[in-house]
Amino acid sequence: MKPKRIILIRHGESEANVDRYLFGSIPDYRIELTEKGLEHAWHAGIRLKELVRDETLYFYVSPFWRTRSTFEQLVSSFPRRQYRYSEEPRLREQEWGYLRCNEDFDKICRERREYGIFYYRIPGGEAATDVYDRINDLLGSLHRDFSRDDYPGNCVLVTHGLVIRLFLMRWYHLTVEEFEAMDSPGNCELVVMENDGAGRYMLKTPLSTHDTDPAHSRPIRL
Repeated sequence: MKPKRIILIRHGESEANVDRYLFGSIPDYRIELTEKGLEHAWHAGIRLKELVRDETLYFYVSPFWRTRSTFEQLVSSFPRRQYRYSEEPRLREQEWGYLRCNEDFDKICRERREYGIFYYRIPGGEAATDVYDRINDLLGSLHRDFSRDDYPGNCVLVTHGLVIRLFLMRWYHLTVEEFEAMDSPGNCELVVMENDGAGRYMLKTPLSTHDTDPAHSRPIRL
């Protein structure tokens, strides 16, 4: 039996979402949630509880501090007997390399945008292709987990915006161009994939895409 839902959740608002130059002074994994981010995560837990009610859950959590904190707020809406969890390093954010000055950070962001996010390799860090490979490996582990008789009714991944996009790309066999056009979900948005009863997962959450002309942005369903 496969879980009823696979739910992807981006972390709440982080300190670097407010000031991106923090990447030059704080290791990425140590960046925490803002007060607003903690509130985002707490409300997301309420929405998640409303969605699954008394169904069981298994959480896979990126080990970065902002995703751990998001998870802690999410599960405050649930009795401990309702969920299980584990840290999953393959869900970590794309690695941006070593601490660097603001000018170098701006240069990398500009080059990455112009070259294409999927293929651009951050100096000292990863390309999105590397994250895609980790997701591909993770899917093998998930499918093995899903085959266990005692697997809970819902699978929840607490992770990062780019990772969610790459997960959807891999799961639904999207092209590189479709990935590049997909917008990241908002902080603590629930991206819900629902089992149709035949083992296929339908994307129930409308996601938006972008174009060079913002008027062409449109919701997508897979």
